[in-house]
Amino acid sequence: MSTKKKTNLVGTKSSTTNQRTIAGQRRSQAQRKMNEVVLELIKQALNFGVSAKYVLFDSWYSSPQMFWRLKQLGLDSVAMLKRSSKVYYRYRGRAYSIKALYLRLLHSKRPQGKQYFYSSVVEAEFQGHHFPMKVVFVAKKGVKNQYLVLASTNPKLTPQQIIQLYSRRWSIETYFKTAKQYLRLNKDDRTLGDLFYLMNDSLPEVKFIEALVYLLKTLQSQEVDFIDQTINQFIAYLPHNVQTILQAAV
Repeated sequence: MSTKKKTNLVGTKSSTTNQRTIAGQRRSQAQRKMNEVVLELIKQALNFGVSAKYVLFDSWYSSPQMFWRLKQLGLDSVAMLKRSSKVYYRYRGRAYSIKALYLRLLHSKRPQGKQYFYSSVVEAEFQGHHFPMKVVFVAKKGVKNQYLVLASTNPKLTPQQIIQLYSRRWSIETYFKTAKQYLRLNKDDRTLGDLFYLMNDSLPEVKFIEALVYLLKTLQSQEVDFIDQTINQFIAYLPHNVQTILQAAV
């Protein structure tokens, strides 16, 4: 995403602004509101036949408005919640912020889970529409008495399922890491955020051969003859020693 303010733009103005080109359309799209663009891209994916049960996203996008709009598209959410004092959720007839809800559960002397602190079903609201959500307070690894908050609009999920589903964002972060490392899209290699606290260690440097094998496996999983032919042609042009390593790895 970008900005409309010329004073905040980095570098010179782009020469490609023609709305009839893909580049121009993307630059215009990048200057719109982030949540609107997200919903637009998800609708495009659904129209192209991409099926899904859940949309995973971090706290940048989490809000009752996003949860409700995704629900109208037939999609449930699994997300990291902001610990905002301005957003309220109803629990047992009273409205609480996320911080206040944690304190309410803490003082209730409810026993903490082994993999998480607490889990509760709350009610969210957007423009008069009320819907249930399950929130899970997860221990923040390495920091005593701190927590992260995950949530899902499918209250039937167990806390363990919500944690497991959210951890699938790891594959997205792996892609970011690889792109930054080899394509130099961003020099800052420590931008993976709180997701590290749900996992074990920081993502290690990705070796080139590992990234290549990962790419080939992903393409092969599509089961398309054209992709298989393309992969075989690509491998045939590689040095013999690289071909040997790839064949052993795949």
